[in-house]
Amino acid sequence: MSGPLAGVKVIEIAGIGPGPFCAMMLADLGAEVVRVDRAGSVNPALFGQRNLDLLNRGRRSVGVDLKSAEGVEVVLRLAEQADALIEGFRPGVAERLGVGPDVCLGRNPALVYGRMTGWGQDGPMAHAAGHDVNYISLAGAQAHIGRAGEPPTPPLNLVGDFGGGGLLLAYGIVCGILSASRTGRGQVVDAAMVDGAAALMTMMWGFRAMGIWSDDRGTNLLDSGAPWYDVYECADGGFVSIGAIEPQFYAELIERIGLAGEDLPHQMDRSGWPELRRRLREVFAGRTRAEWSEVLEGSDACFAPVLSMAEAAEHPHMKARETFVESGGVVQPAPAPRFSSTPASIRRPPPWPGEHTDEVLAEWSFGPDEVAALRTAGAVA
Repeated sequence: MSGPLAGVKVIEIAGIGPGPFCAMMLADLGAEVVRVDRAGSVNPALFGQRNLDLLNRGRRSVGVDLKSAEGVEVVLRLAEQADALIEGFRPGVAERLGVGPDVCLGRNPALVYGRMTGWGQDGPMAHAAGHDVNYISLAGAQAHIGRAGEPPTPPLNLVGDFGGGGLLLAYGIVCGILSASRTGRGQVVDAAMVDGAAALMTMMWGFRAMGIWSDDRGTNLLDSGAPWYDVYECADGGFVSIGAIEPQFYAELIERIGLAGEDLPHQMDRSGWPELRRRLREVFAGRTRAEWSEVLEGSDACFAPVLSMAEAAEHPHMKARETFVESGGVVQPAPAPRFSSTPASIRRPPPWPGEHTDEVLAEWSFGPDEVAALRTAGAVA
């Protein structure tokens, strides 16, 4: 056992996307996370074979039928012994199943009950279906991601599901556990992706209040509007990224790419940005990505080659930091952040649903006769 959350016990009611990401982050940092999967959702013949659903790494799985009274009781008994519980149902579903916050906190007043939704637990849209792109759109983030004159570009599902969702819930759960350790009282954490995506935009709201951020997409400092904060195509079809915002970094960029002697528009003269972009495009198109890396990488020009996932895992800097590791025969991102005294780790590969039912229930105070009876009743699998 290692990691700053060693000794913390978490129950995760299986879901998709941000909930599992939150549970993965907690498990990577040392928490004991038990995933409650739907009984019978996988063929037991798969047990022992590799599961490639990396979001589920680091924890064990029990198979429970939450539609049976006995299965609900299993989850409630687990919650009695846990520090936190994670669920990602639509509002009201956990209550209808019998594992809502009132019941769980009644069994364990110190429990931190983490709820992950897109729209939140209340509001006119709370019960509607949705996905990452919908949540970040309503939050005012999606409209600002993309180039001028082009439709907004979905940023994978990084802003809603993971940055504004899973990480927000993990942060909330850890804060809730810290509070419970002082007060003895648990609470409900309502983590909504619309809230998280909005919070991630705080700096832009500040810029907007200052009058230095426009609602017009692709015209601002950080949204591809500024020619010195963008990506450029190279002679070989590869791309490089430039982020030379500060004047001294911009000056180094211009010097290193051979434009120091030209009569260029001033860096912050927006009227000159089209001309400056034209010159930068011409210059970067004159060499390959590898050649530009030789000239600029490691300098203060704020440069990096635009790498694919496969390339990123092989880059010397990423290899030196071991940002990507191989675990269970699969290359994947390493746990983050890093701790000097309590290092995080990937402690086990992703489980198949129900793979550890007997093992976990035995450790969590279920006797062998109880487990046998639960299995006979179909409450666990």
